[in-house]
Amino acid sequence: MCMGVATANSILMVSFARDRMDTGVPALEAALEAGYTRMRPVLMTALAMIIGMVPMALGFGEGGEQNAPLGRAVVGGLLFATVATLFFVPSVFTIIHGRRQARLQADQK
Repeated sequence: MCMGVATANSILMVSFARDRMDTGVPALEAALEAGYTRMRPVLMTALAMIIGMVPMALGFGEGGEQNAPLGRAVVGGLLFATVATLFFVPSVFTIIHGRRQARLQADQK
C-alpha cells in the first residue's frame, strides 16, 4: 500500500518533468518545475493516506493493539516516501537526464 502511493507520486513527478523536457527545457529546470508544480498533489495524496492510517497507528478499536505497529510502519514509510519523492526523485532525474543531454549535445558537435 505504501509502495503503491510512493510509486504513483514518483511517476507523477517524472512524467511531468519528461513532458517539460520534450518541449526543450533542460533537465534541471524540468525537475525543478515538476517539483514545484506537483508538490501539492503529492502532499495531498500522502497526507490523505497518513490521516487515514492514524486511527490504525494509534490502536483504536477492538484488537487495535495488534494492528498498531503495522499502522505506524505505514505512516513512517509514507513520510519517508513523500520526502524522497519531493527531493530524491528530482535529483536523480536531473543527474540521469542531465548527463544524457550533455552526451547528446557533445555528439551533435
